[in-house]
Amino acid sequence: MDTEKIDPKILALMENNPDITTAEIATSLSLDENLVQQRLDFLSDTREKLLIVDEEIDALTALKVALEAEGYNVIVALDGFEGIEKAKTENPDVILLDIMMPGMDGFEVCRRLKSDPSSENIPVIMLTAKGETDDKVEGLELGADDYVTKPFNLKELKARIRTVLRRSSF
Repeated sequence: MDTEKIDPKILALMENNPDITTAEIATSLSLDENLVQQRLDFLSDTREKLLIVDEEIDALTALKVALEAEGYNVIVALDGFEGIEKAKTENPDVILLDIMMPGMDGFEVCRRLKSDPSSENIPVIMLTAKGETDDKVEGLELGADDYVTKPFNLKELKARIRTVLRRSSF
């Protein structure tokens, strides 16, 4: 069952019975209890959610830790295909997107996200080693909201994330 269909059903059950347990919800909807708990955790987390899409696990882990220390809920994807899937299922507030990835590069990921009504309004910050003007222009023309080159200053990246979040909250 698609999360877009599960979540409203869970919320409706909780609205009708505020004392309902996770097990009772799972039984009522014929779902695995772990899935119900995962959806409840998702629905109750009010932190701003960031999705980092990057195949470089060391850089991704360091950035994830730094951003979680700022109070963000950070999820990760190791390639473009996983990034698109998580963008749709997790509905992040901002996506930090590398360009150079195997399988599908960040330009194609951005193109697909911005052409899909379910993800077109999610702000994207390109975060990449590709610093040529043509690359920056391409990323911005595809719909990226910002473009940051690696290596980056963490303090500046955090400020750019806050700025994009501020702009997207209107």
